[in-house]
Amino acid sequence: MTDPISDFLARVRNAIMSRKTTLELPASNVKRKLAELMRDEGFLTAVGEAGTEKFRSITITLRWDPQNKPAISGMKRVSKPGQRRYVPADKIPRVRNGLGVAIISTSQGLMTDRAARKANVGGEILCEVW
Repeated sequence: MTDPISDFLARVRNAIMSRKTTLELPASNVKRKLAELMRDEGFLTAVGEAGTEKFRSITITLRWDPQNKPAISGMKRVSKPGQRRYVPADKIPRVRNGLGVAIISTSQGLMTDRAARKANVGGEILCEVW
């Protein structure tokens, strides 16, 4: 697999399209932190880990509203392996005029666009979720 973050986003997108409530995918520290940020922003209900020490997996519970609509209406991979996209702190974009969130890999770890602006750090824009 050349791009595990794109794989993560595609699996979440496919689970939403097939109306699933839970999703299990191979674990990594970046995927776990990405899922935790999405949970903290209200796009996911829960994030957990399962499996043995050798074969870990992440279990994600998707959030649905009472009208059976998903909390995530769209996701986009911004920085790709073939074309990385880095931004300084003062040029961090707003996603959907503040309704969405950009997840940025900074020198202080993964964080949302709001947290990166507050900490005044730039980095690589991994993805946008709205």
